[in-house]
Amino acid sequence: MTRYESAIDVDALTAIDVHVHIEVDAHGHSSLPPDLAEAAAQYFKAGASPDLDGVADYYRERRMAAVVFTVDAQTELQHPALSSAEIADGAARHNDVLIPFGSVDPRRSDAVDIAKRLIEESGVRGFKFHPTVQGFDPSEERWYPLYETIQDAGVPALFHTGQTGIGAGMRGGRGFRLALSNPMLLDPVAADFPDLQIIMAHPSVPWQDEALAVATHKHNTWIDLSGWSPKYFPESLVRAAGSYLRSRVLFGSDYPLLTPDRWMSDIAQTAMKPDALPAIYKDNAVRLLGL
Repeated sequence: MTRYESAIDVDALTAIDVHVHIEVDAHGHSSLPPDLAEAAAQYFKAGASPDLDGVADYYRERRMAAVVFTVDAQTELQHPALSSAEIADGAARHNDVLIPFGSVDPRRSDAVDIAKRLIEESGVRGFKFHPTVQGFDPSEERWYPLYETIQDAGVPALFHTGQTGIGAGMRGGRGFRLALSNPMLLDPVAADFPDLQIIMAHPSVPWQDEALAVATHKHNTWIDLSGWSPKYFPESLVRAAGSYLRSRVLFGSDYPLLTPDRWMSDIAQTAMKPDALPAIYKDNAVRLLGL
């Protein structure tokens, strides 16, 4: 394994996409079990997902960098996760365009040790959590040693917020609980870990006002705009991103489920202030990620 070190030329980039999924590894293993993968493909109407090398080529063609990750939900899904160490190793091969985040299943007894190894040995630049799919309430103090490890490393933690298409249409939503991704559950985390930079991913439908309240009050929180076409963004989010939160809002697509090409085309159909876009596309991420 090669430890990741960034070789990104920030000045050459048009944008940094902070929300890109790696859904299949070099061995053909999927991040989701077959029943969930099939339901997700139907819900999102998505085709085959590219591997990490394909993702790198895609973003290099667009002169963009991409934050790449998987979600380790082995306990909840009873399905082996993709290796975050292998994702970091692949990002090291493409360190001109890729930035690796790790993912740790908080419910594992060795979660803190795994996080430390990913930081120290693999060089991950952040961590991705999906409370609904991983089946945990992020506000519970039993996860605090993991947050402390991430805070001490000086890297951000990105949390899925709002509803999810994963499990949608399945019997009982496959048992997933949407309320675990209410952004208000991140407020105590931001309060108790004031030096931990927390990214609330996606328009947090149906809790957009809660996300804006947390971001307004806790200046160690950020919002990424992934997962929805901008033309469907709540008006309150567009207003905040273009004004009082413009320094802590990040461009994200949710590729391969939504392409950055479509995102950038659709943002023109909103009331987003054009002078806010340079910070959203790149400058805020540069500052957050220490590039």
